[in-house]
Amino acid sequence: MDFEDKKKEFLQTWGTFGSKWGINKAMAQIHALLLIAPEPLCTDDIMEELHISRGNVNMNVRNLLDWGLVSKIHKEGERKEFFIAEKEIWKVISIVTAERRKREIEPVINLLQEAQHVDKKDKEQAEFRKVTGELLHYTELADNLLETLSRSEQNWFVNGIRKLFYRKKS
Repeated sequence: MDFEDKKKEFLQTWGTFGSKWGINKAMAQIHALLLIAPEPLCTDDIMEELHISRGNVNMNVRNLLDWGLVSKIHKEGERKEFFIAEKEIWKVISIVTAERRKREIEPVINLLQEAQHVDKKDKEQAEFRKVTGELLHYTELADNLLETLSRSEQNWFVNGIRKLFYRKKS
């Protein structure tokens, strides 16, 4: 397989992964293209490479800018806007983690907190409150872990994982 085939496969696969992050395929593919590009790309470059419309590129680049995964670059003598992806992978992981927390975990925590305001008038309501309380407890633990992860330095996390999973055998 040559470089162009590998590149196309990478862009397609990253696009598929995007839906698991909570973003659409085009947004993920644009991110992947900018991530592997050695130089900043303009909208026309992205359209040509991915075969998607100008409107689709503009909307998704705006979302990537909002997330902080992409920055706008101005080239001297050029009227076009150019874009470059955050290249430090740990920062990318931290940004995606923070966005997923905001979009997925925080609404669940709010829902479970509201569920705690149900009266315990009967057995069914008491059980509901008990179960949602336990779910709240563990969801808040996961949220705290993800918040710590998204704010931490790479070496803290990697060293912790290494200690946890790669202990020396006696």
